[in-house]
Amino acid sequence: MKVIALIPAAGMGKRMQAGINKQYLQVGGMPIVGRTISLFEESSLVDDIYVITPEQEIPYCQVEIVERYGFTKVRGIVPGGAERQHSVRNGLRAIDGTDEETVILIHDGVRPFVTRHILEHAVATARDHDGALVAVPAKDTVKVVHDGVVVDTPPRESIWLAQTPQAFRYGIIRAAHEIADAEGFVGTDDASLVERMGREIRIVLGDYRNIKITTPEDLLLAEAFLKN
Repeated sequence: MKVIALIPAAGMGKRMQAGINKQYLQVGGMPIVGRTISLFEESSLVDDIYVITPEQEIPYCQVEIVERYGFTKVRGIVPGGAERQHSVRNGLRAIDGTDEETVILIHDGVRPFVTRHILEHAVATARDHDGALVAVPAKDTVKVVHDGVVVDTPPRESIWLAQTPQAFRYGIIRAAHEIADAEGFVGTDDASLVERMGREIRIVLGDYRNIKITTPEDLLLAEAFLKN
């Protein structure tokens, strides 16, 4: 069964307050998105990779990331959309015609520390179920707040923090995105689109080091992880 990785890297990274988009910032001497792509390039599970970037950055990504680092599994660089959901939808449409049972791994371009074990578990789970959500249990107590006032305290053991990759068979995730698009629904992640179809998403235990690099503090953490 074929496995295709979609890597959205179309964010503007405003919270990073850097002169360039966060995916091109260096971590350990390599752009973050390049380090992320390399994980899938080196995985024997993954057949094809599609990177999703702002349209104006496609030539830069092709030359400075794909060609510079010799990534041979990257089959295309896809223009992103207004929201991350739209970018993933564009990626799914770019691989139109693939078998409905193909496993699609959707992974943030700025999450460069996912492990081989997590990838293997996510793919295996997606093959047998409607979807796989990599997540970790919340460490802190979570509060629900309205207008600055706490209105609920959910049991901590029921709260999980979603990571990526999220994995689905192509037929399921493509249908979920097309339905959401037709209905004008924008979810917080890809799993939420599958959930609203009444499908069952299974948890795959993630890793607290599988961080999404979003702020300057995350860059410091990433460098520390690499040193260790």
